[in-house]
Amino acid sequence: MTIVRLAREDETPALAAIGLDAWEKAVSGVADAQAMRRIAELSFLSFLRSNWFSVSVIENSGIVAGWAAREDNDGSISDLWIEPAMQRSGLGSSLLADLERRILGDGFEAATIRTHAQNAQAIGFFRKHGYAISSLSTAYAPKLDRDVESVGMTKMLGEPVVHQDHQWF
Repeated sequence: MTIVRLAREDETPALAAIGLDAWEKAVSGVADAQAMRRIAELSFLSFLRSNWFSVSVIENSGIVAGWAAREDNDGSISDLWIEPAMQRSGLGSSLLADLERRILGDGFEAATIRTHAQNAQAIGFFRKHGYAISSLSTAYAPKLDRDVESVGMTKMLGEPVVHQDHQWF
């Protein structure tokens, strides 16, 4: 059985390990993940220790398989990580659907996400779920000591609200 629920503070180390494993897979061929591993691990731990209460977790048969976050509690998805061995099993889709429901429920009409431009798997995943590339940018990444291209992707979530002024005579 698959469930999506809020994270617990004591899960921080396990969630960081999932994020780190998925991140290593995502940056393969773009960066030297081994050289950056400790910095990435500390970044995941720091983020999760500070934001665990706003993190959604997906469990499959009682095992935590991934997590997602909206760091600023707006329409932007800051994180979506699925344990690599469990990717392509529908868990990311379930977690994304839950995030989109929450984003729409919080009054935002669109969801956005950002990833590096060479992350073909993530771009394909989000395109499959109705996201379109809405921006392309290049920024210097000090940790990589080079420019990195990233894409922003957007999906409209609900029917647009049409406001009409009615005049009664």
